[in-house]
Amino acid sequence: MMRAIELAQKGRGFVAPNPMVGAVIVKDDKIVGEGWHEKAGSNHAEVNAVLNSKLESFSDCTLYINLEPCTHFGKTPPCVDKIIGLKFKRVVIGTLDKNPVVAGKGKEKLELSNIEVKVGVLEEECDWLNRVFFKNITQNAPYVIAKIAQTLDGYIATKNKNSKWITSEASREYVHLLRSEIDSILVGDGTVNTDNPELTVRHVKGRNPKRIILDQNLSISLSSKILIDEERKNTYIICNENYEFSKKANVLALAGIKIINMAVDSNNSFDLQELMEKLYQGLNLNSVLVEGGGGVYKSFLKANLIDELQIFIAPKILGSGLAAFNDLNISSLKNTFNFDIVKTERFGPDLLIILKKSSVA
Repeated sequence: MMRAIELAQKGRGFVAPNPMVGAVIVKDDKIVGEGWHEKAGSNHAEVNAVLNSKLESFSDCTLYINLEPCTHFGKTPPCVDKIIGLKFKRVVIGTLDKNPVVAGKGKEKLELSNIEVKVGVLEEECDWLNRVFFKNITQNAPYVIAKIAQTLDGYIATKNKNSKWITSEASREYVHLLRSEIDSILVGDGTVNTDNPELTVRHVKGRNPKRIILDQNLSISLSSKILIDEERKNTYIICNENYEFSKKANVLALAGIKIINMAVDSNNSFDLQELMEKLYQGLNLNSVLVEGGGGVYKSFLKANLIDELQIFIAPKILGSGLAAFNDLNISSLKNTFNFDIVKTERFGPDLLIILKKSSVA
């Protein structure tokens, strides 16, 4: 199953909106075929594993797969029918499909065809692998990751908003890899005005994500890198509906930037839940990487929209500065926002802590 997970990861960044799936065929305790879902619309992992095996009979084989085989017709036929037709002896499934409409049906159909089925091998790892897909399919919403780079004492910038560079080059290379696997990056106008970022993939090979800028009053400079580079047509600015037809909005639109207007509430803020619906249903964005600044982090946290935190901690102390989450007005430890640590990893001198939203209320 670990090998199936490794294979599945080869499809990261290429298979969305489908899940990442790997398949391994074993006969006489030896791997005789393996494959993965390589690209949306192409053969599924089970089919590729069969094609790569060059076996004529599978009646003595076990198929290991990290996700329950599909039972529905899409761009390809149901994989469960292929498995039954080839008369596999046994199928080991990492985790069942989380779509309540289809969950368990693949397993049931295999068992009705007298194929031995085992479910729940490395289930936690398999669930984590396809966490984006599972949220998409169960909640019709994008998966939201907040990426934060901070010092040991919790600051993301100095008092004068200088944040380049808190973390190391190794950490930044990882972030570019993460960007290449995500559909979109979201930042606030303050981050654009202060840091003038490119928000692209440059340190690794990969596709650039779409760029979402929260800018109520269209305050960012027309000379900002994101407005003049080759990726500007993949840039979306979310502004107050009162600015939709302003002169600046027209200039931006002529340059290829997409303007999306939204109403603001009594606190002069966007409804982030509504924004996530627009991004998912209107732009088909399955995942969002929030990269700041502090006001944006806080707004997403308070709206309970952060599914995952990736926090880089650099071994530096500032003593004072700007924090990622300021003024949450929490007076009791009972009211904290809770996350569970998934894993930690070193990048150069920095420590990356990956956390998921806690299931504990």
